Formats: sequence, structure tokens, C-alpha cells
Amino acid sequence: MKFRRTLAIPVLVATAALTLTACGSDDAESGTVVRIGTTDYDRAFEVFEQKAKENGITLEVTNFSDYKQPNAALAQKQIDLNLFQHLQFLGQYNVASSDTLTPIGSTYIVPLGLYSKKHKTLADIPAGGEIAIPNDPTNQARALNVLAAAGLVKLSGTPAQPSTADIDRGASKVTVTTVDAAQTALSLASVDGAIINNTFLERSGVDPKSALFKDDPKDPGAEPYINVIVSRAEDKDNATYRKLTEIWKDPAVAAAHAETTKGTAVAVDRPAAELEQILDRVQQGIRSAK
Repeated sequence: MKFRRTLAIPVLVATAALTLTACGSDDAESGTVVRIGTTDYDRAFEVFEQKAKENGITLEVTNFSDYKQPNAALAQKQIDLNLFQHLQFLGQYNVASSDTLTPIGSTYIVPLGLYSKKHKTLADIPAGGEIAIPNDPTNQARALNVLAAAGLVKLSGTPAQPSTADIDRGASKVTVTTVDAAQTALSLASVDGAIINNTFLERSGVDPKSALFKDDPKDPGAEPYINVIVSRAEDKDNATYRKLTEIWKDPAVAAAHAETTKGTAVAVDRPAAELEQILDRVQQGIRSAK
């Protein structure tokens, strides 16, 4: 039987934690049960479960209701792994929480795009046009780098994690307005363009292929946005967990993920040691920006 719950509180209550202790890391080490958290349980995850089962691993999946919960649950040993975030998000969490959660496998990267209902090409966006971008630090920084690469804004210097304060307004073609990430797609009717996270495209009926510009997943500057499977630092060499990172790359899982994301996600295969190096650079940049 599949074990799947949606949790809507930041810290699991004691009763739930006790329920989970019967299938913790000892069982995972023997290859029987691994508790994994995500925020997007979909067809790809169903196939992932099936393939894990074929390899003697039963996944107990917790589908969390927001992005704040899976790292806290992992740190508190309420789950064994999580799969929902990119390295930049993980670095933000580790620095803010003085934690050492560690990437053990790469999954994919989703290019971040600029969309518009008023203009059909990047060149059509007028001087002085207004672009909406997410207001949270992680997505805001990436959105500004997208606009800089598109030639719409000029950033002062080379900040590791730019904010709107780093925009050289005199040298920029457009103005930038920050809104909640969930509101970027809704703002399309009133602005010249918006940077919209993949999560909100389908919900808003925006065709991912209609982007006027996207960042390049092969560019070294996109490395912080590689999505990863994450464990606690002390468990990073766990053989069962490492096996799961390979199962994620199974062609059947890849095909299901491509279908679910409508081809917007680009598979990434990077060694765990390289992922740790990228995470270290990300965290150094975050600390230096403080």
C-alpha cells in the first residue's frame, strides 16, 4: 500500500512523528523502506515508486503543502530524503538554519522564462516597459539574471544574488515590479511581460513554449538551479539512497516526467561531488551578501 499524505503544518505533530519511527533509517539501510518528501506528487513520482519497488525499495511519500516543510522534516528525521528543490533554495535553507543538508543526486533543471500577452517577440517590448518578477529573494535573483541576459536590465557589478537594488535604472530598457510568485502569471494583463515559474504556468493556462526568452540550462550561471535529491549529511553515502538517485534516471521515470512537465524540464546528470561543490559556492555567495 502506498503511504501518501499532504501536510499543511511546518512541523509535524508528535503523534505523526511517532507513527513514522517504525520505518526509519534502519529499514531504509536494509533496502526495505525509504521515507521521501516532495511538494509535487505526480505521474512521474508514481512511476518512481513503481521502479523503486522493482528494486526492492518501498517509498513512503509525504506530499507537503508548501516549500518550507520538507527541509525541516528532513532535518528532524521525520523523512529520509526530499526531492523538490534546486541548489539555490537548499543553500538558502542551510545558511538560514545553520544546517548541512546535502545533495546526493541531480534530477533536472527547469529554464525560467519571460512571458507576455502584449508582445510577440523580445524586441517588441518597448523602452520603459514594465516587467513583473517574483518578490522572494531566490526567484527574484534568478529573474533579474534572466532579464539581464535578455538585455532588458543592466545590473550594477556582478552580485552573486542580485535584488532590485542592483538594477542600474539609467542603463536599463525596462522597469521592474516585484509581486508574489503566484501572481506573476495573473499580472500579464497589466504589464509588458512577466517572469513566471514553471509551477504557475499550467495553472494559469500559459503555454511554456510561448516564452519570449529563457535562461540556458547549460550555462554555468544556471547551475544553482539544478534540482536535487537531498539527504542529511551523515546519510549521503547510504547505498539505498544512492540507488534511488539512479532509479530516478530510469527511462520510464524520465518519460513520465517529460510528459508531466510538457517537456519544459531538462534532465541533468551531475556527480554528487560536483553538486556539493556548487552548493558550497552558493552558500558562500549567500553569506557574503549578508
